[in-house]
Amino acid sequence: MATEDKSLIKLEGITKVFLTDEIETHALSGIHLDIFPGEFVSIAGPSGCGKSTLLSILGLLDSPTDGKYLLDEHPVANLSREERARIRNREIGFIFQSFNLIGDLSVYENVELPLIYRGMKPSERKSRVSAALDKVQMIHRKNHLPSQLSGGQQQRVAVARALAGDPKILLADEPTGNLDSKNGETVMNLLGQLNDEGATICMVTHDDRYAHHAKRIVSLLDGKIVDEEVVAKA
Repeated sequence: MATEDKSLIKLEGITKVFLTDEIETHALSGIHLDIFPGEFVSIAGPSGCGKSTLLSILGLLDSPTDGKYLLDEHPVANLSREERARIRNREIGFIFQSFNLIGDLSVYENVELPLIYRGMKPSERKSRVSAALDKVQMIHRKNHLPSQLSGGQQQRVAVARALAGDPKILLADEPTGNLDSKNGETVMNLLGQLNDEGATICMVTHDDRYAHHAKRIVSLLDGKIVDEEVVAKA
C-alpha cells in the first residue's frame, strides 16, 4: 500500500531497443509504471521478458531508448555519469543474485565500503554498519570473510550493505536465485520485514512463489506489462 500520493518512481512510455548486427531487439515496449513510497513491488515474468533490463534502467545502470523516467519527481534523462553514480550511491540500494561481496574484505568492510565512497565520517559509518548488520542478524559474523558464510548469510550481508546507505528504494535482482528454498524464504521474509518497517522495494523474480511475497506484482511478457495484481495478505 502506498504511503504517499506522489510516486517515487514514474515511468512513462519506456522503450529499450538493442541493435546487434543490424537486428533490432525490443527488450521493453511502452512501459508505464508508478512505484510509491513504502511499496513492495515484484516485477515477474519468464527469462528474456525484459525484467533485468527494466531494473537496470530503474537503477540508472542503463538508459531507455525512448520514454520518460522520473525519480522522486526529477527527470533522470540528462543526468551526467557522475550524477548518476552519486544517486546510485546515495538513493538506491542494490541487492544482486550473485551477492557481489568482495572476497578479501570482511563482512563489516563489505557493508562499510559504499559509505567510504560517500565520504562519510568513521563514527557515522560505524553506527550505520552496526545497525544494518544487526537488522539482518549478522553482527556476530562481522569479522568473517564471505567465503566463511553460507549463501543465505552472504545475501543477508548484501541486504545490510544496501540498507546501510539509507536509500530511498531497494532494487533486488533475483535475490533468491542462488539460494535453496529454505534460505530463499528467509531472505524473502527479511525483505517483507524491511518493507513493513517502511522500506520501498522493487524486486525482479521469475519465481511465482517469491513474487507473492510482494504487495503488488507487475507481470512482464515480451517487454510489455501484461498484468498487475495486488497481493491479498492474510
